Amino acid sequence: MNMKHFYDAVVIGGGPSGLTAALYLARARYRVLVLEKDRFGGQIATTEEVVNYPGVAVSTGAALAETMRAQAESFGAEFMLAEALGLDMEGDIKTVHTDRADLHAFGILLATGAHPSLAGFEGEERFRGHGVAYCATCDAEFFTGKHVFVVGGGYTAAEESVFLAKYASHVTILMRSDDFTCAAAAAEGALSHPKISIERNVVVEEVDGDSAPTYLRYRNKLTGEATEYRSAEGDSFGVFVMVGFSPATALLNGISEVDERGFALVDRRQRTSAEGLYASGDVCKKSLRQVVTATGEGALAATELEHYAASMQEKTGLVPQIPTQANASGSSSASAQDAQQAESPSTGNFGETPLRYLDPAFLPQLETVFSRMERPLILELSLDDGPVSAELRGWMEELAALTDRLSVRIAHPDSDEAPFVSIRTADGNDTGLAFHGVPGGHEFTGFILGLYNAAGPGQPLDEDMRASIMQLSSPIRIDIAVSLSCTNCPDTVLAAQRIASINPEVSAHVYDIAHFPELKERFNIMSVPCIIIDNGSTIAFGRKNLPQMLELLQ
Repeated sequence: MNMKHFYDAVVIGGGPSGLTAALYLARARYRVLVLEKDRFGGQIATTEEVVNYPGVAVSTGAALAETMRAQAESFGAEFMLAEALGLDMEGDIKTVHTDRADLHAFGILLATGAHPSLAGFEGEERFRGHGVAYCATCDAEFFTGKHVFVVGGGYTAAEESVFLAKYASHVTILMRSDDFTCAAAAAEGALSHPKISIERNVVVEEVDGDSAPTYLRYRNKLTGEATEYRSAEGDSFGVFVMVGFSPATALLNGISEVDERGFALVDRRQRTSAEGLYASGDVCKKSLRQVVTATGEGALAATELEHYAASMQEKTGLVPQIPTQANASGSSSASAQDAQQAESPSTGNFGETPLRYLDPAFLPQLETVFSRMERPLILELSLDDGPVSAELRGWMEELAALTDRLSVRIAHPDSDEAPFVSIRTADGNDTGLAFHGVPGGHEFTGFILGLYNAAGPGQPLDEDMRASIMQLSSPIRIDIAVSLSCTNCPDTVLAAQRIASINPEVSAHVYDIAHFPELKERFNIMSVPCIIIDNGSTIAFGRKNLPQMLELLQ
């Protein structure tokens, strides 16, 4: 066992529950790692406004989540972006298998949350990405000036309807019950909004149309009366499905008990049926799914894990060693910690140059990544005269100033594709990776990992997967339309970029759809991420991991 990868506790999931648990464990001087496959914050990171978290009058979900992460980090919690692939709960020391490394710990906390459920009406799958959507934060702007239907009657439906009303001409909520199932205060915004109407006790039966929805039928459960809606000629509408969530409990298969819907079953101490395995937050069976309940459960799970880890330390004689690197508060610098942390010092003059575009909080992570890059890269810019080009150039030049592993080169402008940055090797060869627009928001981390993968050694990959990628023998171009606010996009981008970084026959071009309306119109994109393979020979929507992306390409 590699002691570098040995922890008192591994927390799988970086939402409010997982971050709270990490804070409590780190503050109690236990070594804890938070494992997150996407980005820290969970579902709350997509919420525009939070007004019901005690002690915080008003905040964005993303800001609140970042505060939680930074607080946990200040006490020494460590963080890793990787996907948990499986659990081995045998023996005193448990193992979390990830796509980067095997992690070992006395105890494990599952805080993986839940993802949106399907409504099940006819046409839902057909129009997914072409009018049927599941994330208002990601896709609301695609429906500016259009009528939008929201399917659902819970907290999410109430909250997101108000957000959608900022873009839509009108929002109609279609709910199965006779009233919202959430607290009255949470529903008040939707109930009083002049652009929102509500149809109660109804079930959506069908959505139809050509390239986008133009027809919807729903039926009253009490009277049996069917209502049909048709959009005006030449127009379409949107349908946002918000009927609840399905738990991310695949890791528990064959290990721990779940209920009939797949939610983790825990006792009052957040313990599952497997020794050393705990669960908290939205992944658990519970009656209320709020940030405050998630944080409370995370705190409870952490205190139980403290006792468990202490007993295991005494039993085994093993004590995970907290890294000695220290931040200003005397705790380990979590952002510089990684299960594969490099021993070599970073290159570049971090902190010496004033930053205009980059967030200083990212500097430790950038320093770690740049120090591990094996080969230098050229950031080749194709620019036009617009403000987005100026911003892209500013971002790239600021990145390059931090390290001698990166340099910037201006290419001849391409009127159709500019502005974009193409990642090239030191001798000018194209790596196949490019970003059209500015890789900010949720795409920043993915862009940096793309650089790391292109420069080597790159994120670990098992040999079978690598061999499967290399079997792609014909040239393949992957275009991915994203929104910088989309939390489902980064996984998809990372998967495509990883394939392109390994196989020279594959290229991965990422487009911020806000700056490329012609791409949106050409492929009728009404949801992100949108995956366009070989100029439209295959089009797919939704989050894709590496195996799923590879399956699309085969």
